[in-house]
Amino acid sequence: MLGSAAVAMWWDIAPEMRAEWEDWHSHEHMPERLGIPGFLRGSRWVSGESYFVLYEVESMATLTAGPYVDRLNAPTPWSRKLMPHHRNMVRSLCHVRASFGRGLGGCIATLRLEHGLPAQALSALPQQQGLVGAFLLEAQSLAGAPQTTEQKIRGGSDAEARWVGLIGGYDEDAVLRAGNDLVGGGVLGVYRLSYTL
Repeated sequence: MLGSAAVAMWWDIAPEMRAEWEDWHSHEHMPERLGIPGFLRGSRWVSGESYFVLYEVESMATLTAGPYVDRLNAPTPWSRKLMPHHRNMVRSLCHVRASFGRGLGGCIATLRLEHGLPAQALSALPQQQGLVGAFLLEAQSLAGAPQTTEQKIRGGSDAEARWVGLIGGYDEDAVLRAGNDLVGGGVLGVYRLSYTL
């Protein structure tokens, strides 16, 4: 994974809004985010009506002050139009606690967990057939932080995932099996890559 921090987000978009939403996200929103100093890579993943978006960034400081927070509080007109359509939003600002492998792959399992995973549970995964990367993220609590303008437009506070496991690969069945082996009582989703910048 690039950098020592990340933004991990999940949400649903109604089918009638998907075409415009993907146009906005591809041509305005993600390029805007990647124009912020410290943002290294963005990727969008999809499964039915559900999306997972991952921004890899240099450090947690990139996410807690400066240009990123300024953007969150000054959304564009197009953003203001589409932000209310984010349903079931989960958003976590994370420290990268473990990173194994060399890439993300074309599909990814996301594990939203209450507790972390031991590094040894992830370290061998990228060598397995069909897999290329395994990562563990720990969220920084946003409790007590003021709501941003974007959050207010979406209708209030976002839910958070305390720990995030990510398993990337090129074989969806292998990714799903690895996710099922580790998810325990957490929430597992498997997504296909839609766009990266």
